[in-house]
Amino acid sequence: MLKASAIMAAGTMVSRVTGFVRTMVLAYAIGTALLGDAYNAAYAIPYSILDLLLLGVLSSVVVPMIVRAQQRDADGGRAYEQRLLTLATLTLAVIAVAAAFAAPLLIDLYTVWDRDSREFEVAVMLARFILPQLAFFGTGAVAGAILNTRDRFAAPMWAPVLNNLVVICAFLLFALVSTAGGDIAKVTDGDLVLLGLGTTAGIVAQASVLIVALKRAGFSFKPRLDLRNARLGEMAKAGVWTIGYTVVTQLGFVLTTNLASAAGSVVEGHGISPYTLAFQLFQLPYGVIGVSVITAMLPRMSRAVSDGRFDDVRSEFGSSVRLVCSLMVPVSLLLMVLGPAITVPIYGHGANSVADAVYIGNVLQVYGLALVPFALFQLLLRVFYSFGDTRTPVFVGAGTTAVNALLMWLFFTLLPARYAVMGLALAYAVAYALGALTAWWLAGRRVQGLGGWSIGMALTRMYLAALPTAVLALGAVWVVTGVFDGLGFVNSLIVLAVGGGLGLLLYLGVAHRMRIPEVNSIVGMVAGRVGR
Repeated sequence: MLKASAIMAAGTMVSRVTGFVRTMVLAYAIGTALLGDAYNAAYAIPYSILDLLLLGVLSSVVVPMIVRAQQRDADGGRAYEQRLLTLATLTLAVIAVAAAFAAPLLIDLYTVWDRDSREFEVAVMLARFILPQLAFFGTGAVAGAILNTRDRFAAPMWAPVLNNLVVICAFLLFALVSTAGGDIAKVTDGDLVLLGLGTTAGIVAQASVLIVALKRAGFSFKPRLDLRNARLGEMAKAGVWTIGYTVVTQLGFVLTTNLASAAGSVVEGHGISPYTLAFQLFQLPYGVIGVSVITAMLPRMSRAVSDGRFDDVRSEFGSSVRLVCSLMVPVSLLLMVLGPAITVPIYGHGANSVADAVYIGNVLQVYGLALVPFALFQLLLRVFYSFGDTRTPVFVGAGTTAVNALLMWLFFTLLPARYAVMGLALAYAVAYALGALTAWWLAGRRVQGLGGWSIGMALTRMYLAALPTAVLALGAVWVVTGVFDGLGFVNSLIVLAVGGGLGLLLYLGVAHRMRIPEVNSIVGMVAGRVGR
């Protein structure tokens, strides 16, 4: 699993690095004020559906069904895969077209902007060009799922790199040819066409790479409309609960964007954009580490459940948790300490001020609290999905979303508008911590225990090993901000080099001395590759 995860993590790391550059260029070109909010509101709709598609429907329904088809069908599941790809492509193409026509309704749903306002008008026009991405999302996502079941993990993790490069070029071109900058009143229809089509072109390129990789893996696509053999009844039975989970999560996301847009209307630069950019940075460690491990884990766990090997399920889950948390724990502490130092070099340029970048970092600091609980929550859901159980995650997700919604509304009501988005991040952290505890209890009953004592002891040792790193990072912040009076670009890089770079090396050294097996495995693998 470590080898497969390392391949995916390498691709994901490059993808996330180029994603950093993408968000840097985005903030530079259009800022995080009203124009940035309009773009992020339009982009959030297909992006949230993509996130739910990859982490929900594919992992809970499609991957286990493909694995079963490969095991049971005489042709190794090839015909079933072709039917599935045909169905997904046609269905999502229709949804994409319908969504583009319904853009005003969708923007109205996700924000509190007045329909006569400029930001609403801009967001609707951008959405009409961005929402057709859904068709290409679907094709690429199913292609990636088929590749994963064949243990071909590299292409799905590297394809987003091309997406990022295409969008980076579109943003740079916008910065060169447009005179609007971050001023929403000056942006032209041509500028919006460039931003919208440039964003969609990136997803088209990403889907194309996955289709090519699928063909190289020996899969020849043949459109199949004989849907009687597509096991739609079985898929619907499993998928109805996943759709329920999607609806519940979407309701929470709708509330989030509405509250964030309301805060941004009061304090410009403190709305949807800082929330979105901080959330993307928060997702980076999970995307590099957690998704890689989960993608490698789920097919094997599904096979173990299919064969009735519950001991292997517990072992697979325990090793996945320890492997993920061995890196998530120090990163979460560093996010809580170094948030502004991370965001100033990335976002404090062009149309975005240093003060705006610092606020994004403040939101990121609060999100650091949620990193480990969120990763555990996602790992626990895969235990249910490996059983083909998509019903339990709906109830767990509904409870988590309800707590999150209640806390978001409470913090939004109690906090001043300039702290409202930070309150949304805090609500997210508390809700997922409670959700992880609930999911752990339910999953433990399903497999007769998850080895909580041994996992808890392992996590305790990881936190103890990471404490010196947090102290070093905090000291770097105090010294640099005290000597140089604040966080500028150069000052932030110094803090990151000392607190982040040396801090992580310190963690690896302490963890190695404490003989934490997962860290030793990672260090040994890296040292072996460097030695070659």
